Amino acid sequence: MSELRANRVAEQMKKELGEILTTKLKDPRIGFVTVTDVEVTGDLQQATIYISVLGSEKEKQDTLLGLTKAKGFIRSEIGKRIRLRKTPELLIEFDEAYEYGNRIESILRDLNK
Repeated sequence: MSELRANRVAEQMKKELGEILTTKLKDPRIGFVTVTDVEVTGDLQQATIYISVLGSEKEKQDTLLGLTKAKGFIRSEIGKRIRLRKTPELLIEFDEAYEYGNRIESILRDLNK
């Protein structure tokens, strides 16, 4: 598969995931989730979904648990919305970039004082 196609599939999945998470999932454990990125392997067999969650550490863990339990449903919804021979396996991970950026910003602010 071409890298370009994998990128197009990843962008389409990101768009569909945002809609699925806001309209279809009713699990009370799932808090305010933002899909920050989706990376799809070149053969379209696996997709890593990077999420950002607002809230405490417990709320983040509960959200991850809820999303992990709903992986089958999410995968089937993506399969219905995106025409692929085989829907990729989903891996859900936290996107640490936002927190890393905030930490660097606070360090720089402290240095300027």
